[in-house]
Amino acid sequence: MMKLMVENLRAALGGSHVLHGVSLSAEAPGFVGLVGPNGAGKTTLVRAIANLISFEGRIEIDGCPVAELEPRVRAKRIAYLAQGAESHWPLSVERLVALGRLPHLEPFRGPGPEDEVAIERAMALADVTRFRHRDVLTLSGGERARVLLARALGVDAPLLLVDEPVAALDPYHQLGVMEVLRAYVAQGRTVIAVLHDLSLAARYCDRLILLDDGLIRADGAPGDVLTPENLRSVYRIEALIGGEGQGFHILPLKRVE
Repeated sequence: MMKLMVENLRAALGGSHVLHGVSLSAEAPGFVGLVGPNGAGKTTLVRAIANLISFEGRIEIDGCPVAELEPRVRAKRIAYLAQGAESHWPLSVERLVALGRLPHLEPFRGPGPEDEVAIERAMALADVTRFRHRDVLTLSGGERARVLLARALGVDAPLLLVDEPVAALDPYHQLGVMEVLRAYVAQGRTVIAVLHDLSLAARYCDRLILLDDGLIRADGAPGDVLTPENLRSVYRIEALIGGEGQGFHILPLKRVE
């Protein structure tokens, strides 16, 4: 089973320090939600784990530093769906999802039977099979978002990083995406998701990591992290908190200055 270790991670963007010594670990299976206000460092953290930015500190997958992994090996172990990801080429949905299999293909070889199975499974999970022959540029923003999720699922990586995967979706498909991510975890994988909808985070994630100003302020079960005190001190809001499990909900009521 996959094990992720992040130790004393520090990162800067545009000359400004964003992460200030973040340490965490995660083992499969698990659904980890990264929550916190805008600018807390959530996206920077997942991009560092994916080895997409420079950083100081140590990030390991199964005991091996991610920066030392051969790119193709790293692409098999870590799938990443960026915030606001887009497609700018007139590809069919099926061909776009198939791009997720590139790390598994030998040079100049097309997808084999195993790849075809993974592509079909990813399209079905993301509920985009009926669009398979459509040009992705003809789809709505929400539909394209699900196609790009399918591409990430198609990698079949033990670690899936997703940045605001429900941001462009209607409530029906928001729930659908969260269910897909839970199903992926049930296959023995790890999902780390940046989420702003605290109710969805509380209902679907096994664990939440609350970031603020580049530091971890709380880490644990949703009910232990999304407390009135943390919502007040980190988010600067008063909120109505109720329910448990699939009924867990957080309703922001007012700002606290």
